[in-house]
Amino acid sequence: MILFLALCFVGVAIAGASAFVIFWPLTLVHIRDRHAGGAADFGPGAFLAPAALGWLLSGRYHAVGDRSLSGLATPARVALITIFVGLGMAALLWLVSELGL
Repeated sequence: MILFLALCFVGVAIAGASAFVIFWPLTLVHIRDRHAGGAADFGPGAFLAPAALGWLLSGRYHAVGDRSLSGLATPARVALITIFVGLGMAALLWLVSELGL
């Protein structure tokens, strides 16, 4: 039963990855088109750049003051957090099943 729940959390992480793949590129295009000179300009290849992901996870997009940017970046942030939480819980449940607790 524990491994089934771990597999369910992997499914949650996959759902988060699907949402991330939808919203994060849209956010990056919005930044490129409307805020090219700002501090959030990450250059080419920003999809998995640590600086860009750190900017997203910390919520620094709120400082820009663009409601459209917040509308795109907030679901991307929630999706990224969902990926981390889902994989973390799956790993934790797998560890519990291995230890026999």
